[in-house]
Amino acid sequence: SAMERIKKIVGERIYLSPLNEDDCRQYARWLNDFEITDRLGVSDMVNTFKSEKEWIDDNIKKGSHVYGIILAETDEIIGNIGIESISATCRKADVGLFIGDEIHRNKGYGAEALRLACKYAFDKLNLHSLHLNVFAFNERAIACYKKVGFKEAGRLREAYYCNGKYHDQIIMDILQMYMKVNQLKK
Repeated sequence: SAMERIKKIVGERIYLSPLNEDDCRQYARWLNDFEITDRLGVSDMVNTFKSEKEWIDDNIKKGSHVYGIILAETDEIIGNIGIESISATCRKADVGLFIGDEIHRNKGYGAEALRLACKYAFDKLNLHSLHLNVFAFNERAIACYKKVGFKEAGRLREAYYCNGKYHDQIIMDILQMYMKVNQLKK
């Protein structure tokens, strides 16, 4: 019953696919789960099926590259990755991702998706640097980003409020040269 997927960027266990209409339903479900949104910093937003569909369309209009993270074996969507706020002048962009359900976390899918997105950003979009934001309590995500080659570039102290506490927001980045040296080996 699932719509046929476009396999845009193919890895070993996953591929990245442009989002389809069905995906906005799954996204809305994930983005109303505090377990997920507390880590993304969007627990204060109202997300509906309609707003998610609009978000998908807006991103394409804005020139962002937003993809579903799809399990190769089952064609099931397990998360999202985006390359956004692209600057052609500075050749830089923001990158962000999440893995939706707990069952798919801690399996290295996030790292694989991030490697694929970085390679795409550097090889196809001719970007030079990518950066991301992560909250200090999100140790699993930080470990994942470091595995791919991101380094801490700085932190905004107590810049994020969640569940009665303030948390540091960490900025991490990676440069194109770093990826070439590594040839994306694990």
